[in-house]
Amino acid sequence: MGRCIDLHHRIGQREERAYGDRASEIAVELATHFEQSRDYSAAIRYHQLAGENAARISADHEAIKHFARALELLMRELPDNAQRVKQELSLQLAIGFALNAVKGWAAPEVESAFTRARELCQRLGDPAEVFPAMLGVWAAYYLGGELRKAYELGGQLLRKAQSTRDPRLLLYAHLALGDASFSMGEWLLAREHLELALSFYDRKGPILIGHDAGVNCLSYMALVLWALGYHDQALKDGDAAIELSQAVSHSPSLAFAQGVVGYFHQYRREAGAARQVAERLIALSAEQGFAHWLAQGMVTRGWALAAQGYHEEGIAQIREGLAAFRTIGVEVLRPHALCLLAEACLEAGLLEDSLDAISEALDATDKHEIRHYEAEIHRLKGELLQRQDESNFAEAERCFKRAIGIAQRQRAKSFELRATTSLARLLHDQSRRAEAHAMLAEVYGRFTEGFETADLKDAKVLLDALDG
Repeated sequence: MGRCIDLHHRIGQREERAYGDRASEIAVELATHFEQSRDYSAAIRYHQLAGENAARISADHEAIKHFARALELLMRELPDNAQRVKQELSLQLAIGFALNAVKGWAAPEVESAFTRARELCQRLGDPAEVFPAMLGVWAAYYLGGELRKAYELGGQLLRKAQSTRDPRLLLYAHLALGDASFSMGEWLLAREHLELALSFYDRKGPILIGHDAGVNCLSYMALVLWALGYHDQALKDGDAAIELSQAVSHSPSLAFAQGVVGYFHQYRREAGAARQVAERLIALSAEQGFAHWLAQGMVTRGWALAAQGYHEEGIAQIREGLAAFRTIGVEVLRPHALCLLAEACLEAGLLEDSLDAISEALDATDKHEIRHYEAEIHRLKGELLQRQDESNFAEAERCFKRAIGIAQRQRAKSFELRATTSLARLLHDQSRRAEAHAMLAEVYGRFTEGFETADLKDAKVLLDALDG
């Protein structure tokens, strides 16, 4: 036994010397030899290097295996001192980012890794790693639907970044605040932070959040600009996000772009484009094991299928995506996905199922203050009430007006137009044509671009009918 231990150690040392500065290339082999020889310090070092090598090529399952083994050996075999705390901090951050790529930010294991990393930073004082640790906790809060906590932590990130004047940290602090503002329905604030984030973006900079920051900001900016009524500019940013994700050659970044841009095409009611993007995302996620993006791809594809007339298949796929979101703890996307389910059920004539989905979406919206799709949920409720019974017209009108009021407070001109179009149709059916024309013409007249999009085309057709 002792001879075998000694043999492994001598082989490991000989190979380490032979490779010199390139020893990391055979990190897996060296980790095995040093672990077998009970040189645990060396084994931990090479397991971490093996994990980092795997993470660089997006082999995240392999990376997780090595980081987890390094942590296990570290906690079991090495004494509890400052050096071990530093090593554990490095490993917790590494495994947190790898777990995120596979399971998504909201997974309990991810939040646990970054929470532990933040605790270790407090023990060490204020090391450089405190910012990525805080950023990881922010992401877990954000995807878990704890938006107030996420926004407050984003403010802490910004203050820390401003104190260092480091453009890389300023980039991620504004990204965190921009993403959180978006989900809270604070569209103008989201635009401000995302623009500031992009002003600090350097494609050669480090990735601190599991995907490229520029891809993140451009993808979300497409949604923000669409909501604010800048449809052509939004389309340019959506295209730019996909192009950048392809250029950086990083699978999680490509998945991020496809996931958010798929939703962007859904916002624009472009079922064909949404389906194409979603199917590419599903294939990539299945290949890479991206649980979050696989779920998001299913929701988008399900909506697109239903919009194209494949109601049963589309509804089943949206439900499958929602179930996956619940499994991995994603809350921030549930109100939107539930609204898409309600829309698909409504088109299929499943009115009770549609009402159930709307009710659940409204509950989730209020519970977590997830407001970016709030106006659309109320508009869809009005459409459902009309379909149920003509006697519901008064209640439907109140729903449309509530949707308009929310959109106006949020400065979300596109959601305002959509809700106003629904209300104008209702008023037309009640022979209130002049009132309907006046309100729709006022909103439509504030648009300067995007006239080829479905919403603006529908509004124009209705305006012409009301004017006739």
